Amino acid sequence: MVTDASQGEGRSETGGGDEQPLDSDRTLHLRVEGLRADETMQLRVPARPEPSSAGGRAERRRGTRPPGKKRVGGAAARALGPLAPYARRLKPAYPRPGRTGWRRWVPSWRQWLGGVLTSFGLLGAFLVTAYAVTDIPTDLNTYATQQDNVYFWSDGTPMARTGWVQRQAMPLKDIPPDVRWAVLAAENETFYSDPGISVKGISRALFRTVGEGDTQGGSTITQQYVKNVYLNQNQTVSRKFTEAMISLKLDNKMSKDKILEGYLNTSWFGRGTYGIQRAAQAYYGKDVSELNVSEAAMLAGLLKGAGLFDPTLSKANHQRAVERWSWILDRMVKIHKLSPQERATYTTFPEPLKSNPLYNTGEQSDYLVELASQYAKKAAHLTDQQFDLGGYQIYTTFDRKRENALTDAVTKARKQAKQDNPDAAKNGHYGAASVATDGRILAVYGGPDHRTQGYNESNATTVPAGSAFLPFVYAAGLEHGVHKTRGGPATPVTPDSVYDGDDGVPVTTPEGPYWDRSGKKVAAHNDGNRSYGKITLREALAKSVNTPFMQLGMDTGLAQVRQTAQAAGLLSSSIGPQVPALSLGSSTPSAIRMASGYATFAAGGTHTEPYSVGRITRNGAPVALATPHPARAVGTEVAKDVDQALTDSFRAAHPDVTKPGLSGKAGTADKDTAAWYAGTDDSVSTAVVLYRIDLAKSLEPLPLKGLAGSSPDNVPYRLWSAAMGLD
Repeated sequence: MVTDASQGEGRSETGGGDEQPLDSDRTLHLRVEGLRADETMQLRVPARPEPSSAGGRAERRRGTRPPGKKRVGGAAARALGPLAPYARRLKPAYPRPGRTGWRRWVPSWRQWLGGVLTSFGLLGAFLVTAYAVTDIPTDLNTYATQQDNVYFWSDGTPMARTGWVQRQAMPLKDIPPDVRWAVLAAENETFYSDPGISVKGISRALFRTVGEGDTQGGSTITQQYVKNVYLNQNQTVSRKFTEAMISLKLDNKMSKDKILEGYLNTSWFGRGTYGIQRAAQAYYGKDVSELNVSEAAMLAGLLKGAGLFDPTLSKANHQRAVERWSWILDRMVKIHKLSPQERATYTTFPEPLKSNPLYNTGEQSDYLVELASQYAKKAAHLTDQQFDLGGYQIYTTFDRKRENALTDAVTKARKQAKQDNPDAAKNGHYGAASVATDGRILAVYGGPDHRTQGYNESNATTVPAGSAFLPFVYAAGLEHGVHKTRGGPATPVTPDSVYDGDDGVPVTTPEGPYWDRSGKKVAAHNDGNRSYGKITLREALAKSVNTPFMQLGMDTGLAQVRQTAQAAGLLSSSIGPQVPALSLGSSTPSAIRMASGYATFAAGGTHTEPYSVGRITRNGAPVALATPHPARAVGTEVAKDVDQALTDSFRAAHPDVTKPGLSGKAGTADKDTAAWYAGTDDSVSTAVVLYRIDLAKSLEPLPLKGLAGSSPDNVPYRLWSAAMGLD
């Protein structure tokens, strides 16, 4: 209900009182239903013009009404009364009045402006909301965090690598500024001043993705880093939008240096490499810290697409790489990160290496990697999962020169065996290892190819030691003495103690002969069933006479023999049962452990557990490593006596070798199933074993059938001699 409040409450427009004519200006005070009692609406009503003739006013109204417009009437007109004509003016009209044809549907500039401002407002609200609800992911992409593990020779040169990717993260402080700015000049020179995104680049990328299907578009380094470590590589609008939101938030929460460090460590450079450190090694064979500006510019060019800019792939690639390299150097001058004078010195394109030197051989190095990785995980207390995530630099103890000499010698022996005895050679196995007196494993021969023979022959406990085990029995007797009566005091034993060296001498105990389970007396036999009569222990060792040592083992106590062998370096699991045959080498030590045991005698009786890794770092930071320490195995004098007997053994077998300091002895297993040679040159001990096994049928050793050659110049000795550098 609308009433005129200016003439008294409740008075209608046509009621009594001092009414002002409607043909003069007046102000109407209106009371409208729904307003409070003290609220009114004012409306200025202009005076109506005088009609030119009777009825003209109505005619004019009808004549000037736009086509299609209906006058307000009926209940609405009665409700509004004299305001009905003005209600039509207050009501927005669309299509636009006063226009004809298509112009009726074109919004006015005010409507355009209102629509644009509304759109911007809604867009701004949407972006603010999207920024607020977008979180930086806590989990990085697996391929973005996984790195390779790199193995080095003892001289610090790369040996091999493992892992699905080639990546080694480097702290930004270890990446020279020239290298950083070469990348920034190529990819994002405003990196340190931009907000983390490029609106122009995003718009261009979205237009190309949606409109043309071209996925290229300008992205900041922050955006590229986000894509590398948080998102997938799909080129979609939703992925690009999420990338932008995370980039903005990351730029606010992470320092620019940290973002740049992450980018440099996760970017793809081709040749299977991620990160600037591995790229420097793959293309130039050097660490990133050793790159010059010219080399850095070439690597920075690869970020645009290694498949197009690796200069070694094609002539077209080479031309593109040279042009981009030159452009990047010029950009560095433009942004004042390289002086014109220094730029003028770089006129020759820095040609990279033809191939990646980090790839391993797939052959002997695989056996070395296997040993080193097993030791590294154990000594550094790393789980398989931690180790497989990579980033470790494993500095091994392997000596490249010794390794090559040993590998070449075995390869030559294998080739010769195939010519001389092809049937025996096809099942031949060669295990060898060189171990220093301080425990370092210097070289091993694990097999012909790790891809076809997975197990490591240098570390296998497969065949008995035979007479190569005698020094441990000798050391036990000298260290602990012998017992002639059960429970009586020990009687000292010296190198000059005399034992019966005849073949077939029954083994005795304080109570009498030793009987086996079948009721037969146990007797020892010498090689070739030869008898030597009474012989000193020192001479018996030098001549590899078995019978005295089987009896010595019984007199000393098999438990003491076992303990001494284990203290010297042999594994308890390989020593075998405590029966008389233990003294004649029924144990099955590996070549590594046999070499370690002989090294104990050369080290004056102290034993250091063999190890293959001297140092580990992860992305340059040291990793705690449990390093073995020497421990007393036998007394110094005992070790000296054993070493002297081994020296006599070597001289007796090889009188033509005049080099001093050499000691060692051959070893043969029962039924000619294995041939050994173990010995020491100064501070390095090497053990070589040759045996035959048909892996397709059984692990039972087969007779060598002459594969080892004839003593003393047999195959194990020749391999030992080559490994020691005597050839």
